[in-house]
Amino acid sequence: MELGKSMNLAVIKFSSEDCGLCHKMSFYDKKVTEELGLQFIDVKMQDTATYRKYRQILLSQYPDKSQMGWPTYIICDSPEGEFEILGEVKGGHPKGEFRSRLQEVLNSPASKES
Repeated sequence: MELGKSMNLAVIKFSSEDCGLCHKMSFYDKKVTEELGLQFIDVKMQDTATYRKYRQILLSQYPDKSQMGWPTYIICDSPEGEFEILGEVKGGHPKGEFRSRLQEVLNSPASKES
């Protein structure tokens, strides 16, 4: 688990207050993320101040937002500064599958280069 500790990695969840799947995932997504040693940032589209802060990360992945899922989890390094997107997990998944999808992103070659 050294990866999350050595970098400033975060999982940013883009969701909507009226999304049932987003709500269902919220029962375990933060816990799973933190167990993997990552920071968890919850961005609801209705929360304009928070959304504005992380909008550039979302738009760099989805310029017109048409391909994003609900929820969309973007795994990135240094979300507060010169961010680098390592990968993403889109849509709702059972807890174990969500964990393994996050782990796949962390194990990908792009996240090891840093």
